[in-house]
Amino acid sequence: MEKCKKFLVFISMMLITGFTASAFDFMVDGLCYAFIDGKSVYLTYKYEEAEDYYSDYSGDIIIPQTVTYNGKTYTVTSIGWYAFSQCRNMTSVTIPNSVTYIGESAFQDCTGLTSVTIPNSVTYIGSYAFNGCSGLTSITIPNSVTTIGSYAFGGCSGLTSVTIPNSVTSIGDYAFSGCSGLTGSLTIPNSVTSIGSFAFNVCSGLTSVTIPNSVTSIGSYAFERCSGLTSIKVASGNTKYDSRNNCNAIIETSTNSLIAGCKNTTIPNSVTEIGDGAFKGCSGLTSVTIPNSVTSIGHAAFSGCSGLTSVTIPNSVTSIGGSAFYGCSGLTSITIPSSVTSMGNSAFEGCSGLKTVNWNAKRIADFTSNTGAFKWQESITTFNIGNGVEKIPAYLCYGLSNITNITIPNSVTYIGSYAFNGCSGLTGSLTIPNSVTSIGGYAFSNCIGLTSVTIPNSVTSIGHGAFKGCSGLTSVTIPNSVTSIGGSAFYGCSGLT
Repeated sequence: MEKCKKFLVFISMMLITGFTASAFDFMVDGLCYAFIDGKSVYLTYKYEEAEDYYSDYSGDIIIPQTVTYNGKTYTVTSIGWYAFSQCRNMTSVTIPNSVTYIGESAFQDCTGLTSVTIPNSVTYIGSYAFNGCSGLTSITIPNSVTTIGSYAFGGCSGLTSVTIPNSVTSIGDYAFSGCSGLTGSLTIPNSVTSIGSFAFNVCSGLTSVTIPNSVTSIGSYAFERCSGLTSIKVASGNTKYDSRNNCNAIIETSTNSLIAGCKNTTIPNSVTEIGDGAFKGCSGLTSVTIPNSVTSIGHAAFSGCSGLTSVTIPNSVTSIGGSAFYGCSGLTSITIPSSVTSMGNSAFEGCSGLKTVNWNAKRIADFTSNTGAFKWQESITTFNIGNGVEKIPAYLCYGLSNITNITIPNSVTYIGSYAFNGCSGLTGSLTIPNSVTSIGGYAFSNCIGLTSVTIPNSVTSIGHGAFKGCSGLTSVTIPNSVTSIGGSAFYGCSGLT
């Protein structure tokens, strides 16, 4: 039996609206209400016994400004959390001027909703309020609204335009995430001081964004995967961010970090950091020049830039974040300069067109998992280790099955664990130079094409499983210098005679 369930008044809502707990609820004309005080009520949801946060409202809903119950008239001031959530057959809703608050998930996943009229009385649009309303094509946010909550319009893929009024001071995390139908220009009004993380991510139809001088906080990945962006501008009066030299990017002035760019970005010489996700999903980016001022490239900075065909990493760069160039399938070669001292896992994973790697990093920290930097990239056929490299980090060439030859220069002293594990395409002889003192665990495991290996007198330890599964090896000479051989070091070397 359908019941009218009293809406729970959560603490945050009480803080915002001054709601107090009510002991009663009621239904009038098919809509459910709960008391706020002796004069006002809010819309709540109706549900079946087996399903919470569920309503079956359908068609065109007109919310009254007042409602009479037991002979007393109450003003409808709020739409409570989940009030119309998942009403997929509801096509439109009219909200009266008495309503000041639209609560969390109030219309979430109302996929049939095509029209909403929000009155000038509303000051707050809660988190997830219209999330997943994919049928909405336009929304007018009135001048009374000051806050757009997290995910408020997330997943509203049918939205083609939105106007953010001058009253809004904050745009929450993921507020317009996935609004892929938004096209053209987006101007953030001068009233806005903060733009949340991922606020406009996957808004692939946007072509330009203008940030006013009022904005003092922009969250990470705010414009991630906005692949259509050609222009990003920051107002000249902004003291926190700028678009210096018409670079089409947002640069945080205090750190000189480029935090958001687009396919037409020119990175100025003053930039020292390319922030996390700065160009993530810019599939239209075909080439980029990283100036000598840059010292670090952030996590996923160029991830998903599938159109990128070339990139030069300057000698000034010391750090490349994890997944920095993930999925850059257009890259055919990459040179890692000697200046790089740290690189995150999967930095070049998914670069399916990558054929040649020139590795010059002298002493880089070990990778921490078998993703390494290139994760089983079968496209790579040439891996050049430059003179001057002192350390081959763990997992560097893990699973690169199509590289056919490796030359380890005399400068190398350390070969990390799993460094060449699974490089089954390596054939013939391998000479380890006299500079090497230790061979890490599983360093050459499953290199089935190797027929011989020369271990120099400088080596003192051979790690666990170092040559495990090298079935092509026919002979090995272990020098007098070796004092430690790990378990299974030559296990499965069935060709040894």
